[in-house]
Amino acid sequence: MPHQINENILITGGGGFLGSAIVKRLVKQGASVASFSRKKYAELTSLNVQQIQGDISDPDAVELAVRGKDLVFHVAAKPGIWGSYRDYYLPNVAGTQNVIAACLKHGVSQLVYTSSPSVVFDGSDMQGVDETAPYPRRFHSHYPQTKALAEQAVIQASLMQKKLKTVILRPHLIWGPGDNHLIPRIIAKASQLRQVGDGKNKVDTIYIDNAADAHILAAEKLASNAALSGNIYFISQDEPVLLWEMINAILNAANLPPVQKTVSHRTAWMMGAFLESVYKLFKISKEPRMTRFVADELATSHWFDISAARRDLGYFPQVNTQEGLEKLAVWLKTDSTHRTPTSETGE
Repeated sequence: MPHQINENILITGGGGFLGSAIVKRLVKQGASVASFSRKKYAELTSLNVQQIQGDISDPDAVELAVRGKDLVFHVAAKPGIWGSYRDYYLPNVAGTQNVIAACLKHGVSQLVYTSSPSVVFDGSDMQGVDETAPYPRRFHSHYPQTKALAEQAVIQASLMQKKLKTVILRPHLIWGPGDNHLIPRIIAKASQLRQVGDGKNKVDTIYIDNAADAHILAAEKLASNAALSGNIYFISQDEPVLLWEMINAILNAANLPPVQKTVSHRTAWMMGAFLESVYKLFKISKEPRMTRFVADELATSHWFDISAARRDLGYFPQVNTQEGLEKLAVWLKTDSTHRTPTSETGE
């Protein structure tokens, strides 16, 4: 289990799914914690967490939030698969640049940045891939493209500015009780879901408690070992699962029937390409039912070697997938808020 951190800490996106899980652990450890988000959250108020409101793309607001902090967890980001490049660039790239600049200006010693494995996804199967995997030549979605640019900014900062130590984490498909993004999307689209591909593709996921623990471990190890600065780590359950079995397990936890109908990868990809063209032509802001990126994500394997995180961070998932699904089922039965997806997350 993570050891105690006694510092002045800022979590950007502290009201989101991952951000709030990190906040709760730090508060329990007795750390001085502040959250930076666009709005206030009742849950953080109940924890007596300082809440600083502002937009991550506003450098002045970010600087104010970072001032006086020793450690920053930069979790806030715009996720999703549809929207203008500017909509993603401002929070994901400019926002990260603002956090880095504020950390440098105010002498913050550590920055833990939440990225995504999608930054190296090229549309093909990725099995047992480690952190040496290159960025793809072309991205089919603004989210991974802007997260990759943000990663590069964090790496550059660690190389050029030795006073700021950084670690980048790449959690894949974070889920569990309190999920306000992935699971609500699956539940909301349950009746429309079609298995894309042959169903044999395996993926990594990570349970929310394990993801939060990994972030705190990263901060602890970075504090004691400056040689880790600039490193990137995949983190997961370390037990790849068949994607469509996992989706059906989530649906089962919500007392919903499994996905029965199928569509080929090629058909879904062509449908995605067509819908993207139509939506762009007519400037439709609503997310298409399918895109090329989603078709590839749903039909291919993408699981990763986390041996570096085990070795350097001492990361081992404490909650296995079956235990997590049982906890998820209990939450879904007792909490009605899981029906509404939100957009502020760090995943």
